[in-house]
Amino acid sequence: MGDLANSVRGEESLRVGGEVLVLRPSFAALVAAEGELGPLFALVERAAEGKLGIGEMVGLFWHCLRECPEGVTRERLGEAVVEAGLAAVTPVLRGLLRQILAGK
Repeated sequence: MGDLANSVRGEESLRVGGEVLVLRPSFAALVAAEGELGPLFALVERAAEGKLGIGEMVGLFWHCLRECPEGVTRERLGEAVVEAGLAAVTPVLRGLLRQILAGK
Protein backbone atom coordinates (compact mmCIF):
# COMPACT_ATOMS: atom_id res chain seq x y z
CA MET A 1 0.00 0.00 0.00
CA GLY A 2 2.14 2.80 -1.27
CA ASP A 3 -0.52 5.47 -1.75
CA LEU A 4 -0.22 8.55 0.39
CA ALA A 5 -3.14 10.33 1.96
CA ASN A 6 -4.95 12.85 -0.21
CA SER A 7 -5.64 15.90 1.94
CA VAL A 8 -8.14 17.23 -0.62
CA ARG A 9 -10.30 14.19 0.20
CA GLY A 10 -9.83 14.74 3.94
CA GLU A 11 -7.52 11.76 4.25
CA GLU A 12 -4.88 11.31 6.94
CA SER A 13 -1.99 8.85 7.06
CA LEU A 14 -0.87 6.73 9.98
CA ARG A 15 2.21 4.51 10.11
CA VAL A 16 1.70 1.00 11.50
CA GLY A 17 4.92 -0.96 11.52
CA GLY A 18 6.31 -0.61 8.02
CA GLU A 19 2.94 0.25 6.48
CA VAL A 20 1.40 3.66 5.93
CA LEU A 21 -2.34 3.38 6.45
CA VAL A 22 -4.64 5.91 4.85
CA LEU A 23 -7.66 6.99 6.87
CA ARG A 24 -10.58 8.50 4.99
CA PRO A 25 -13.68 9.72 6.83
CA SER A 26 -16.16 8.69 4.14
CA PHE A 27 -19.90 8.63 4.77
CA ALA A 28 -19.91 4.84 5.14
CA ALA A 29 -16.93 4.96 7.53
CA LEU A 30 -18.54 7.61 9.70
CA VAL A 31 -21.88 5.79 9.81
CA ALA A 32 -20.05 2.62 10.94
CA ALA A 33 -18.04 4.57 13.53
CA GLU A 34 -21.18 6.26 14.83
CA GLY A 35 -22.91 2.89 15.08
CA GLU A 36 -20.16 1.68 17.39
CA LEU A 37 -19.03 4.84 19.18
CA GLY A 38 -22.23 6.86 19.40
CA PRO A 39 -23.05 10.26 17.94
CA LEU A 40 -20.12 11.93 16.20
CA PHE A 41 -20.82 15.32 17.78
CA ALA A 42 -20.49 13.74 21.22
CA LEU A 43 -17.25 12.07 20.10
CA VAL A 44 -15.89 15.42 18.94
CA GLU A 45 -16.93 17.04 22.23
CA ARG A 46 -15.22 14.32 24.27
CA ALA A 47 -12.08 14.78 22.19
CA ALA A 48 -12.16 18.56 22.68
CA GLU A 49 -12.48 18.04 26.45
CA GLY A 50 -9.62 15.53 26.51
CA LYS A 51 -12.05 12.74 27.42
CA LEU A 52 -11.76 10.57 24.30
CA GLY A 53 -10.61 7.08 25.22
CA ILE A 54 -7.88 5.31 23.30
CA GLY A 55 -10.36 2.57 22.35
CA GLU A 56 -12.64 5.21 20.82
CA MET A 57 -9.73 6.72 18.90
CA VAL A 58 -8.67 3.34 17.56
CA GLY A 59 -12.31 2.55 16.71
CA LEU A 60 -12.59 5.74 14.66
CA PHE A 61 -9.28 5.02 12.92
CA TRP A 62 -10.36 1.44 12.21
CA HIS A 63 -13.62 2.45 10.59
CA CYS A 64 -11.89 5.15 8.53
CA LEU A 65 -9.26 2.85 7.02
CA ARG A 66 -9.37 3.31 3.26
CA GLU A 67 -8.09 -0.24 2.88
CA CYS A 68 -6.61 -2.63 5.37
CA PRO A 69 -3.35 -4.36 4.46
CA GLU A 70 -3.16 -8.08 5.10
CA GLY A 71 -2.12 -8.83 8.65
CA VAL A 72 -3.28 -5.52 10.12
CA THR A 73 -5.98 -6.19 12.67
CA ARG A 74 -7.78 -3.76 14.91
CA GLU A 75 -5.69 -5.02 17.81
CA ARG A 76 -2.49 -4.39 15.84
CA LEU A 77 -3.72 -0.91 14.98
CA GLY A 78 -4.32 -0.26 18.68
CA GLU A 79 -0.86 -1.52 19.56
CA ALA A 80 0.64 0.75 16.90
CA VAL A 81 -1.18 3.76 18.35
CA VAL A 82 0.21 2.95 21.80
CA GLU A 83 3.70 2.35 20.38
CA ALA A 84 3.63 5.65 18.48
CA GLY A 85 2.33 7.57 21.48
CA LEU A 86 -0.49 10.04 21.76
CA ALA A 87 1.67 12.96 20.63
CA ALA A 88 2.28 11.24 17.29
CA VAL A 89 -1.33 10.21 16.61
CA THR A 90 -3.09 13.34 17.89
CA PRO A 91 -2.53 15.25 14.60
CA VAL A 92 -4.17 12.34 12.73
CA LEU A 93 -7.12 12.39 15.12
CA ARG A 94 -7.36 16.18 14.88
CA GLY A 95 -7.41 15.99 11.08
CA LEU A 96 -10.21 13.41 11.08
CA LEU A 97 -12.25 15.38 13.60
CA ARG A 98 -11.77 18.57 11.60
CA GLN A 99 -13.02 16.73 8.53
CA ILE A 100 -16.04 15.38 10.41
CA LEU A 101 -16.98 18.91 11.48
CA ALA A 102 -16.18 20.74 8.26
CA GLY A 103 -16.93 18.14 5.59
CA LYS A 104 -15.81 18.47 1.99
